[in-house]
Amino acid sequence: MRTSLHVSTVDNVKDYSLGRRFRFAVVDLDKLSGYPSNFICMLPAHFGGKGESRSVFTQIFGDKSLEQAKTLLNQALKTEEDSEVKAEIERRLSLLEPKPVKQIKCSGCGKLFHARRVRRYSQNFCEECLTKKFGGRE
Repeated sequence: MRTSLHVSTVDNVKDYSLGRRFRFAVVDLDKLSGYPSNFICMLPAHFGGKGESRSVFTQIFGDKSLEQAKTLLNQALKTEEDSEVKAEIERRLSLLEPKPVKQIKCSGCGKLFHARRVRRYSQNFCEECLTKKFGGRE
């Protein structure tokens, strides 16, 4: 199965938000006829975690769905000529990249640590400074 993306745009005239929306359909190039009949599924904008319901795209492509989505979007980025569609493809590619773990500076000692805000305190303290300053309370 050779897959590709078919990009369609929808103009929002009646909706409250103005602008264009883009839909990315995954199509099979091995089938002879055109777009509606060689349709496989829609490319999801977000890939959920393990607890969320699986989309049709992840059911079809399984564990390789994230890599498949990246390759489909990169191929579409090379062949697309419209600047708005290119911007949407780049936005979708950035959504697929994992977010870096944020490290913040401790308000007490200044060392970097993984962010964990404690409920009652407005400053961010590392575990060591938190136990020094406030004892065992949280």
